[in-house]
Amino acid sequence: MAEIRTKNLDDPDVTLQLSRLTVQQVELGDFTVGLTRVDPGWRWSTDVRPEVGGDWCQARHVGVVLSGRFAATMQDGTTVEFGPYDVFEIPPGHDGFVIGDEPCVQLEWAGLRAFAGYRMLGARTRSLATLLFTDIVESTALAARLGDGAWRDLFSTHLEAARGAVDEHRGREVNTTGDGLLATFDGPAAALRCAADIRRLAEEEHIAIRASVHVGEVELVGDDVRGIAVHEASRIMGEAGPDEILVSETTRALALASGLRFEPHSTTELKGLPGQWPLFSFVET
Repeated sequence: MAEIRTKNLDDPDVTLQLSRLTVQQVELGDFTVGLTRVDPGWRWSTDVRPEVGGDWCQARHVGVVLSGRFAATMQDGTTVEFGPYDVFEIPPGHDGFVIGDEPCVQLEWAGLRAFAGYRMLGARTRSLATLLFTDIVESTALAARLGDGAWRDLFSTHLEAARGAVDEHRGREVNTTGDGLLATFDGPAAALRCAADIRRLAEEEHIAIRASVHVGEVELVGDDVRGIAVHEASRIMGEAGPDEILVSETTRALALASGLRFEPHSTTELKGLPGQWPLFSFVET
């Protein structure tokens, strides 16, 4: 079930500061919005090019001017000016500059990272993470049997309990995923014990969950995580049966040092991923 999400540009995920330029940026899933302020006298070729290189700005910018004025000059010499409430799309291969003595403030939703040479502080970093996916088994049939109101109450109660388990095991909830959640942990042992607690809590609510725990490199984008490891973890969960917690071979090898036990589950292809994947079921001790 989709949820409403909101962030405020006064509390950005990412802040970039270059000569005479400040960008405050927030991430909502795959959607990026930035509030850009460029001061009088700013010009891409003078203030940004020395930092990122190249002859022309190679970003495609899409946004709206809130105040002030700026212009863009294309490689063929064409120059277009923009002022308050002008909505703009500027293709790659241009030089931009502020017009007049007033700062130009823009709201932009495309082109920010390429524009800054991918120097957004903290915008994208890669890290090794342990991923936990959970999902309620046959949730659609359960919702149909219970009715919308009772299903929402049940799911809300389950999600609150699952979040408590994530907090207890020092994990971090990333987002909800339909009828479950995605969380990250510093290591597989904590994630597996959290998954077992969530399974136990679900049993008390007379529902069944399935889960996966997978270790891989992810890309950190604001509060979100992205990358092939996220898809791998999701596909692994898709192979799990009711009340089953599945892990990849790498995860099992890392978790054995913590004294956790596993049983072979299957070796299978995962949709969209190359090769055969040995999977293992976590045996709670």
